[in-house]
Amino acid sequence: MTSREWVRDGTGIDWPTVLLVALTGVVLVALLVAASTSSAAFGLYNPAWDGAADFREGVAGDAGVETDVLREPSRYDEVRANETVAFVIAPEEPYGDEDAARVRRFVERGGTLVVFENVESGGNELLAAVGADARTDGRLVLDERHYDRGPAMPVATAVANHSRTAGVDRLTLNHATAIEPNDATVLVATSEYAYLGDTPDAELDDETVLGSYPVATVENVGTGEVILVGDPSLTINAMYDRPDNAAFLRAQYADEERVLFDRSHAGGVPPLVGALLTIRELPLVQAVLGGLGVATVAVVSRRRTTPIVDAVRTRIWSTAPIQDTAEQRGPAAEDRAAALRERHPEWDDERIERVVKALNRTRSKREEQ
Repeated sequence: MTSREWVRDGTGIDWPTVLLVALTGVVLVALLVAASTSSAAFGLYNPAWDGAADFREGVAGDAGVETDVLREPSRYDEVRANETVAFVIAPEEPYGDEDAARVRRFVERGGTLVVFENVESGGNELLAAVGADARTDGRLVLDERHYDRGPAMPVATAVANHSRTAGVDRLTLNHATAIEPNDATVLVATSEYAYLGDTPDAELDDETVLGSYPVATVENVGTGEVILVGDPSLTINAMYDRPDNAAFLRAQYADEERVLFDRSHAGGVPPLVGALLTIRELPLVQAVLGGLGVATVAVVSRRRTTPIVDAVRTRIWSTAPIQDTAEQRGPAAEDRAAALRERHPEWDDERIERVVKALNRTRSKREEQ
């Protein structure tokens, strides 16, 4: 008994083959998951607590709203600005002059730009480039009276009556910063007991100034609007369902037909998603892939139908009446008939004729093969 036979059970199941197929399936699933998800903070395809997958899926699930992931700022020049809102979440890299100019033209043409930023400088640089007045403070806003799970997660309850706050009574923040509105309109602010600190555990002292600090503003730039939110954590999965974060996010695109998630300066997208987006953006690639698909189907179909066609052709050939022409009979047929008469004198002419036809048919098949 070989080792292969030893692991084969009585039902005939080849367990090594089964295990190989299962292992291959697990590896393929793992590769698919790795290629289609991300672990980047604020990543649109990150399903973990610090990703923004729930936000992206929430937007995609709203009827009448078209979503797109923007990887190149040049796309700003291609969209209809007055029907589009662009979300920029905690940019990791500064926008260059050319890219920033594209974003500014988008806003000036009527587009809506929503920037989420807290302690980093990327948001303020983009705001300055597009001509907005509001700026993030950079220090954390803390509140020891109105908070969710601690002073670093204050609940902002001062909500203005505005279309951008429809259905919103509060925002649940997480390591947010205050906003210096300048000439912008305040949408949401903290309670009057909030203060600013450099760290999440900064405590009140004699120099601490308590007050209500803006955490979301809106202002006009050109014919468009710029909204600044001092907390990118509103978009992550762990905070998306906290009161009333999802409603606030939804209010920013409720009147728009298209939502752009600008990831051009914030870590990109997973490889498989990137490939699908590339195909979606390039009609020529779509045409080439479509042609290859049609050609593949045609080749496979031909391989599958050829044996069937051959079988039908053989069947028709075998059942077709054989024309007993002189050419077909030929010298060989006459010789066979003479040999059969000599070997079987008891056979009549009709039987001799049938046997000769059968021998001729067999010879023809062999010649075709």
